Amino acid sequence: MSEADSDGMDVRRAVVLDYLAHGLSDDGRPQYEKSPAGYALGIDDFQLYQVAFDEDERLTIGSEVVVEPADERDIVTESHRVEYDDLSSGAQTELEYVVQDIVEEDEERFVDFYNDAQPITLRLHQLNLLPGIGKKLRNGILDERKRKPFESFEELTERVSGLHDPDDILVERILEELRDDDLKYQTFVGRREEQDRTQ
Repeated sequence: MSEADSDGMDVRRAVVLDYLAHGLSDDGRPQYEKSPAGYALGIDDFQLYQVAFDEDERLTIGSEVVVEPADERDIVTESHRVEYDDLSSGAQTELEYVVQDIVEEDEERFVDFYNDAQPITLRLHQLNLLPGIGKKLRNGILDERKRKPFESFEELTERVSGLHDPDDILVERILEELRDDDLKYQTFVGRREEQDRTQ
């Protein structure tokens, strides 16, 4: 979903979680100085952003916007990263639905997680970080993917006995990583940045 411009800089897109036409409530400036603001979720790396929008644009929750780099923005005038606790209650409520939509719309990317997940340590596998995935389900997934890579969530459910709603399991994990920034292992949130640093 991300593109590269001519300079090789990645364009980061995000989905609007909340649109506040009259600006942020904790902004002490007079109303006439406030610009529309809101919160957004990065599509590739699930980073959370607080954003200011162009006053002439009207957005809806779920709209896709460019947050970085600044010269690629059209609707967003400012953006900076925030934590889950900084989100408005509306953005927190909308978060689960937006994450679910991102997982459904990019099914191949998330099915590939099941195909490509690797051991983290001798005793811990990336699959074990997913809610409800224990030793038995992990081994079932590993055995089945050796035979043939999975191509869809439906195929995962059919081939791995006891694995129900593999997409919802990923959504749960992503939400857990967004809500708890003290987790030792981040599998989805912020992964793009880590990959950028290693290249």
